[in-house]
Amino acid sequence: MSMLTLVESSVMLALQVIDRRRNSEESTVNASVTTDPPVTTDLPVVVIGAGPVGLAAAAHLVDRGLTPLVLEAGPVAGAAVREWAHVRLFSTWGEVTDPAAEKLLAPTGWVKPDGAAYPSGGDWAERYLQPLADVLGERVRFGVTVTGVSRAGRDRIVDADREAQPFVVHVTHADGAEERLFARAVIDASGTWTTPSPAGAGGLPALGEKAASDRITYRVPDLKDPAVRARYAGKRTAVIGSGASAFTALAYLADLAKSDDGTGTEGVWILRRGISGSTFGGGSADQLPARGALGLAAKAAVDEGHADAVTGFRTDVIERDSDGRLVLVGEDGRRLAPVDEVIVLTGFRPDLSFLSELRLGLDERLQAPVELAPLIDPNQHSCGTVYPHGVNELSHPEKDVYLVGMKSYGRAPTFLAMTGYEQVRSIAAALAGDQEAAERVELTLPETGVCGGAGLFDDPAAAQDGDGGGCCAAPTALRIGLGAPAGSGGC
Repeated sequence: MSMLTLVESSVMLALQVIDRRRNSEESTVNASVTTDPPVTTDLPVVVIGAGPVGLAAAAHLVDRGLTPLVLEAGPVAGAAVREWAHVRLFSTWGEVTDPAAEKLLAPTGWVKPDGAAYPSGGDWAERYLQPLADVLGERVRFGVTVTGVSRAGRDRIVDADREAQPFVVHVTHADGAEERLFARAVIDASGTWTTPSPAGAGGLPALGEKAASDRITYRVPDLKDPAVRARYAGKRTAVIGSGASAFTALAYLADLAKSDDGTGTEGVWILRRGISGSTFGGGSADQLPARGALGLAAKAAVDEGHADAVTGFRTDVIERDSDGRLVLVGEDGRRLAPVDEVIVLTGFRPDLSFLSELRLGLDERLQAPVELAPLIDPNQHSCGTVYPHGVNELSHPEKDVYLVGMKSYGRAPTFLAMTGYEQVRSIAAALAGDQEAAERVELTLPETGVCGGAGLFDDPAAAQDGDGGGCCAAPTALRIGLGAPAGSGGC
């Protein structure tokens, strides 16, 4: 065979191989296209979290003829709420149940508790959230942790055909098994309970804070639990924070100090701000009386000598003394007398890690949706009045993904439960194609009786009575109800 013939044969063979590879690759591509999940409204709306707002979202979706799939990391409904089961809400039963949820529950024989009574977190979970999850049945899955959300086949960089792709939700089950689910929309109601803010004033843990974790808690302690009660009885405890959770902790410690087994119990209230007319909330002017009472109870703890207030103190370092007690050191160099325990109640922040492949439009300060942030920014106002808002304020550059409930507020502390119920009502209407109903936001929240600016940081030029010149009055809207979670990280 001539050299030319050999070359020709080699070329022909190579071309045949290339053709076979090309045909194989085209078959693979075509197969992947046909096996991709269809972009269809038959896909469920994935709701992350089976707490009050997540379950309300599912109820509104069902009411609209849509299919929800609720994914809850915990083993039961309201898993986070149950962790503060001992704390009483400052809203009544009449203010913390959702109308669409009540509609679902009614055929089961569920009887709404006394509307004028105040439930505890445990009551809320057992008598409302769990029955609601039960009636939703297989549409709620427990022990399922969402680890990532994206568009199918598209990371956050890719524009091409993006909105035509369904969402892909990566989950891990309690037994470690992984699964990939598809959704037409995603409603993240996972809350902020698992990510409390640290004691450090700069948003990062104070030096030594992690090493002192055995004497620090980021929750309101259950002093009815004998083991927990023994931890604080007769001890000196620092409470860092200035919201409803801190008020609750101070009131609990004061009650302990007045009890037979609590002799010698002392509280030290650490405030980053000074004390002014607005420090203790709205008191009798608060339209939620129980919320106003929390501030008055904290004031009584200070006035009666059960807690000393340390103002303008921003924690920088937490040290141990020779006895193992903790010494708080401020940014200005002040060193406080040693304490046995520290309760850090400086708020919560959203976990956005599993949403990193989605295009979210978040405010750079609050980590809340950019349209909502100006309405709730505590740098601008310190009261709990919030402007009515719904799907328009909660939308993101990524179509059909929403953060709702506490998570929608990012780091802002003024969230009320009925706000979340109205949010998901509006979103469910939008997903069902009823834009008119989605934009017809009908909600007026109760005022705190406090209205001022510089909500998080004292302005030396501000008036001493707490009136910083801000205005928190909400526009006129229909009042459809009130709602409020307990002192679990907000007002």
